[in-house]
Amino acid sequence: MQAMISIRTLGSVEVTHDGEGLPLPASRKTRALLGYLALMGAPQRRDRLCELFWEVPDDPRGALRWSLSKLRPVVNSGGRTRLLADRERVQLDPEGVDVDLDRVRRAADEAEETSTDDLASAWEMSDCLLMEDCELPNQPTFAAWLEHQRNEVTRLRIKIARRLATCTALPPEDTEKWSERWLLDAPFDPQAAQHAVGSRRRLGREREAVSLAAQLERSFKEAGLEPPLWDDDLRAGPRAPLPADDLPAESQPPPRQSIRFVQAEDDIALAWASVGDPGNPPLVKAANWLSHLELDWEAPIWSPLFRELAESYHFIRYDERGCGLSDWDVPEISFDSFVRDLELVVDAAGIDRFPLLGISQGAAVSVEYAARHPDRVSHLILFGGYAAGWRHTAPPEEVREREAVMVLTETGWGRANPAYRNLFSQTFMPDATAEELQWFDEFQRRTTSPENAARFLEAFANIDVRSRLKDVQAPTLVVHSRGDLRIPASSGRSIASQIQNAEFSGLESNNHLLVGREGASGDFLSAVRRFLAS
Repeated sequence: MQAMISIRTLGSVEVTHDGEGLPLPASRKTRALLGYLALMGAPQRRDRLCELFWEVPDDPRGALRWSLSKLRPVVNSGGRTRLLADRERVQLDPEGVDVDLDRVRRAADEAEETSTDDLASAWEMSDCLLMEDCELPNQPTFAAWLEHQRNEVTRLRIKIARRLATCTALPPEDTEKWSERWLLDAPFDPQAAQHAVGSRRRLGREREAVSLAAQLERSFKEAGLEPPLWDDDLRAGPRAPLPADDLPAESQPPPRQSIRFVQAEDDIALAWASVGDPGNPPLVKAANWLSHLELDWEAPIWSPLFRELAESYHFIRYDERGCGLSDWDVPEISFDSFVRDLELVVDAAGIDRFPLLGISQGAAVSVEYAARHPDRVSHLILFGGYAAGWRHTAPPEEVREREAVMVLTETGWGRANPAYRNLFSQTFMPDATAEELQWFDEFQRRTTSPENAARFLEAFANIDVRSRLKDVQAPTLVVHSRGDLRIPASSGRSIASQIQNAEFSGLESNNHLLVGREGASGDFLSAVRRFLAS
């Protein structure tokens, strides 16, 4: 009997036969059809497939026949007929096809005797976006089916992580890892919370356990849920709170900041904050994706950086229109409005000349402001920046993919399942821990609306300040993580090469947003202090 073919649906759809990869049709709909048939298994009516994948004004039955003709030589590889079709129905023969998601389902089934190694492999296999190259934003019925399937993958991953986190045969270090992964996918599961806290206690990390328990209690209460019960018998929670002086540094009260509001020309309210001694030199930070003046102080990403800056400077920042404490219901989210809002905030703060810090897309806003107001910017610091958005630089295929992501963002941003927001957090901070990624996922959801998230992405895509770089007169420091997955370091070097006498500093990090605990965060602060002192 000819060997089976294997169909990968977790990640990009791929087909292999006897270990050799088979070329798939370039058509995204045809690949999506293959993934759908592989996951459904049972016979599918032709009219149902036409409804899922093609528009009514077209010739859906003809398009379906064309797609099937392209799939036959692939799935019938080796001379075995695996694509079964008659006038009414289409099916992939389940006896001749091995589908990766089926293996994950078997591993998640608690009735199955599965080794811990196989469980771990199944979890790693499922830690991908299902059919990631098969987005069809113009086919709402298929998009709804795909979303449901992706949610099902998350539920399977939760079940596998739970099996491993509760496995008594694993060492405590491994059960802690699986507890973290369980909690990441199920942030409001009381059992996941208890095991995550308990795993730290079993390793003797009492302070971390207490800090995590406090964070989880806040998250549950803010979501309107009863916080977990910290049961000593399960060794899952703090036996007694530590005195305030003994709490970890990240649990200490944040520096006191003063939050004010200023009204823009289009009648929206912008929230801005100052922190630190007003007698210290000023430092203004342009807004970037995403911010919340109150929640920022809890962040493992921003908080350590902001606290350090507030020690030496009168630090001023603000929430972009459409997010944080600023008005969310706004008529305009555009690059021009970002620059006008920066102008408005610095005027409201009453400062005449100041260093300006721009991070990510805030770097382009800062470049434009510095070019417009050379008399007001004493120093310009740009971190992880880019001069032109993807609509000006990306090839057509990447443009289509990014547009699809924007559609998915608008439909999935505000949901409890973090799959959509993970698209951003994983590339923003690939080296972050599970806890840090979980925090950032939840932070994004609470910072803006799904509609505004899509509007921000569109505005960022259209940024273009390449012609303005030559107009910057302020001394400029360009800093970039060498391994940045979101914005490559070449973007930072390009900016530095086009601003007169700009200094470039590379950081040893893969993160687009620096995590406070990593060494690169301290290197960034040292570079900023040295630059401003000079």
